[in-house]
Amino acid sequence: MFRYRLPMELVYPPVIVLAKTMFRALDMRIEIDGAEHIPTDGGAVLASNHVSYLDFTLCGLAAQPSKRLVRFMAKKQVFDHKISGPLMRGMRHIPVDRDAGAASFRAATNALKNGEVVGVFPEATISESFTVKELKSGAVRLARTAKVPLIPIVVWGPHRLWTKGRKKELTKRHVPVIIKVGEAIEIPKGVSPDALTVTLRERLSELLDAAQKAYPDKPAGPDDRWWLPAHMGGTAPLPEAAAV
Repeated sequence: MFRYRLPMELVYPPVIVLAKTMFRALDMRIEIDGAEHIPTDGGAVLASNHVSYLDFTLCGLAAQPSKRLVRFMAKKQVFDHKISGPLMRGMRHIPVDRDAGAASFRAATNALKNGEVVGVFPEATISESFTVKELKSGAVRLARTAKVPLIPIVVWGPHRLWTKGRKKELTKRHVPVIIKVGEAIEIPKGVSPDALTVTLRERLSELLDAAQKAYPDKPAGPDDRWWLPAHMGGTAPLPEAAAV
């Protein structure tokens, strides 16, 4: 019987080592909770919130205890870049071309059926309100089509280093990061992708709320409240304003 064999990993492992080295140099206090929910074999969809440009790396870090490499779906422009492009292709991430969405969906489905973990950011873009935005249904549809677990995951903290609309501070030290992985969401037959996407958003919001409440740092002063959502007394825009 034919069995799919993963090609040798030449790019991904060194990138992970480099990322871990950077995190250690910055003395980032990374706490991972629930990593046991990521399966040690077989396909799975990892659906994450999106608060920073570092979320890819940190979500991938959460899969390390299970010894998994996550293939992230990312916009095609990242693959077209002269520096990030070769790295993304070398790590076998999946380009998303909005003009050819069906091809991206097929590529992700094939990866899942071949036993890969595929990472998806169903908000599509970074949430400037630092709450969970309305989600696209692609993560649910992928898990249903490939018949694999749908696992929610949230990241909180890296937006203080590099996020949309703010100057990046990649040399800032001692920033805590909390990563929470939830239990797989059951995907019963007869329930629409839209309804299951609502469930996914609820689960992500619950995990994010828990991560925010457990976060050890507080703003250093009034001007440092930008990284907190409005409902926590921060100056991040309300979801409605951020959407506009």
